[in-house]
Amino acid sequence: MKTVLVIEDNLDIRENTAEMLELEGFDVITAEDGLQGLELAGKHCPDVILCDIMMPKMNGYEVLKQLKENEKTVNIPFIYASASVEKKEVKHAMQLGADAYIRKPFDLNELMELVSKFTDK
Repeated sequence: MKTVLVIEDNLDIRENTAEMLELEGFDVITAEDGLQGLELAGKHCPDVILCDIMMPKMNGYEVLKQLKENEKTVNIPFIYASASVEKKEVKHAMQLGADAYIRKPFDLNELMELVSKFTDK
């Protein structure tokens, strides 16, 4: 079974996203902030990471930078999830090495299509 790490500080969004993914057959690990997400990524090596940008302790940009510096996590597909779709923010995310960017709120089909693209599910 493929594993998705969801890094999201908003409890409702985190739980709803995890539930949607679980109903589609994914194992899901959740983190409430960037520091916890970074730790769980190193420990579990998920098949894909879905990460918010604006979070306490460590934002999503810093999470991705640190994942890319670790040979254990450098190749994990990384999807940013954010309510903002400003071109400069999307461009910055992609320059850092994100594989994709999804706008919140997202619907189930949009999320599954994107996650499945990186997990071959």
